Amino acid sequence: MHAPNHNPLILSLPDEVATLAFGAALIPVLQPGMVVTLEGDLGAGKTTLVRGLLRGLGYGNKVKSPTYTLVEVHTVSGLNLYHFDFYRFNEPEEYVDAGLDEYFQGDGICLVEWPDKAAPYLPSADLCIRLRVDGDGRSAEVHAASERGALCLKNFQPLFSVSSNPIR
Repeated sequence: MHAPNHNPLILSLPDEVATLAFGAALIPVLQPGMVVTLEGDLGAGKTTLVRGLLRGLGYGNKVKSPTYTLVEVHTVSGLNLYHFDFYRFNEPEEYVDAGLDEYFQGDGICLVEWPDKAAPYLPSADLCIRLRVDGDGRSAEVHAASERGALCLKNFQPLFSVSSNPIR
């Protein structure tokens, strides 16, 4: 779904708390209008990461996966976050049929689970995050897919240990 850069940021996320902290640390460097893709198998922590992003903005309500609704809209601190889940798409054209393009044309931040299910219609990502189960925890590999994504990673300050060279 993305053209990986040569210096991905790789994080070890030993537990749910670390995944939430990753999201909270990432939110300050995201910019309005960005598209962030979230890739990984079922149970890899994509929705947990979104919960961390929202908690980083002070959102205290329940965060659920939009598997059945396609999109959950969260307005926090004057910012719109659109959380998409395309897992149930059988054909990429379902993205077009659902009329979701309008969400990607404003100043909201679009967080997209299962982006490959909407290709080639989905707008290009700025940041691509791949989560993997790693023992009892998770790992996250983060790639910049645009100049805005590269700036995001340059300004990112993790609140926990980084297991490889971060982009600086």
